[in-house]
Amino acid sequence: MISSVRIKGLWSFVLAFVLGGLLSRALAPHNDLWVLPLSLGGIGALLLAAKSWRGAAFLGWMFGTGYFAFALSWIIEPFQIDAERYAWMAPFALVFLAAGLALFWAAAFAAAANRQDGEKQVFLLIVTWSIMESARAYLLTGFPWAAFGQFWIDTPAAGLLPWIGPHGLSFLTLTAFLPLALVRARRALAALPLVLLGGVLWLWPDPPAVGYTDKTVRIVQPNAPQKEKWHPEKRWDFVRRAVGLSAAGEEGQKPDLIIWPETALPTFLEDAGLILRQISEHTGEVPLLTGIQREEDGRYYNSAVLTDKEGRPDQIYDKVHLVPFGEYVPFGNFMARFGIHGFASQAGAGYSAGEHLTPMKLPIGAALPLICYEAVFAHEVAGVGSRFDLIVQITNDAWFGTHSGPYQHLVQARMRAAEQGVPMLRAANTGISAIIDPYGRVIKSLPLGEAGALDGAVPEALAPTFYRKRGDLPFFLFTIGLSLILTRRAKKIASKS
Repeated sequence: MISSVRIKGLWSFVLAFVLGGLLSRALAPHNDLWVLPLSLGGIGALLLAAKSWRGAAFLGWMFGTGYFAFALSWIIEPFQIDAERYAWMAPFALVFLAAGLALFWAAAFAAAANRQDGEKQVFLLIVTWSIMESARAYLLTGFPWAAFGQFWIDTPAAGLLPWIGPHGLSFLTLTAFLPLALVRARRALAALPLVLLGGVLWLWPDPPAVGYTDKTVRIVQPNAPQKEKWHPEKRWDFVRRAVGLSAAGEEGQKPDLIIWPETALPTFLEDAGLILRQISEHTGEVPLLTGIQREEDGRYYNSAVLTDKEGRPDQIYDKVHLVPFGEYVPFGNFMARFGIHGFASQAGAGYSAGEHLTPMKLPIGAALPLICYEAVFAHEVAGVGSRFDLIVQITNDAWFGTHSGPYQHLVQARMRAAEQGVPMLRAANTGISAIIDPYGRVIKSLPLGEAGALDGAVPEALAPTFYRKRGDLPFFLFTIGLSLILTRRAKKIASKS
């Protein structure tokens, strides 16, 4: 059985790294869920064999480093856009990011280790690991990419997102598979969580068909490669392509709104008056929501602007949650002295952040705009106080390459729709653009790396979900309370031994 395996010395840490890398196969685009019992059950068994909290912490760190190194391998792609300047940084970025995120897991393993009862040790790890995974979404600006809940987007388990959110789904993942480390003849009940989870998924009903509003939208995917997107001789070619795609469609059939992706216009809003009016003329005076940069009082913003029928800016949203080292650099003025700037910023040392997530009144309804990275943060979307009937994400996934990054980003966008019970309209520069229903299902999409336009009716929103109303608070209260109970019981057992 798994728990009877004993691997000594360095090989246990090597195996932990391998098991972590294997676990990354459960993420998109692979979605190999068969690795979950092997990887999580295996690392649980290695924890039982650890002789000290230090050894357990190192096991968790090696497991996490292996997982994040493979799961986040797309992080090297932005460094290849200007390879002469930045390619040398790519391996350092991947290694430091993977090793840094793995520290959260090391802390979870250390907190659960060195207990007298192996069963309690495994179940305490479920709690501590869940807490540290949620902390990863909040601390140091947060980075919840590759969280365990993302494994389940195409399974019935995604139906739990409106109730327990992404962190609750991560907790259930650990609850189902970590106890496999305890499977023995005399502990057969350790497999019970997995059996119960399987039963829930088997019996969980499929989401019903969704209704549609009388509003229609046209999502444009210009497919501008990042190396060429800002090239002086090519950048306006992509704008002309987007205009042509926006004007396409059946004669006499106009959408209520056209959506272009992040930074679709290669100029500043202050200089874009003429081009916006020309776009409006070519698209039949249909309002346009597009990504663009803007400048105000010496500060630069990554923004979304809604134009009216005449092409005049009507509403503006400035991106709130910026990408560290991508759109801004911590201690930017100091770092700029050494030539270190945000990769995605086209002017100055980096962008400034907007004030807060704010819904926009679009011709298709009240919509929460999210620019690229902002769709990663479930708690921030849940924390928006104003009501909205849909989410619109504009993004430039050309930064993420073509292997895993764009697919993982789409999964997280789908989760935000399911958690909130609202549809999402997603315009991505190189893909994957999509119309997503309030259950997180993709209704229509444009494939990665193709130019095109996506027309469709806007799905109706559902009633506000439990997660939308309560956010992560129930999860935090539950896990903290459970950890206190398990810790107290473990201390009692230790005092009797």
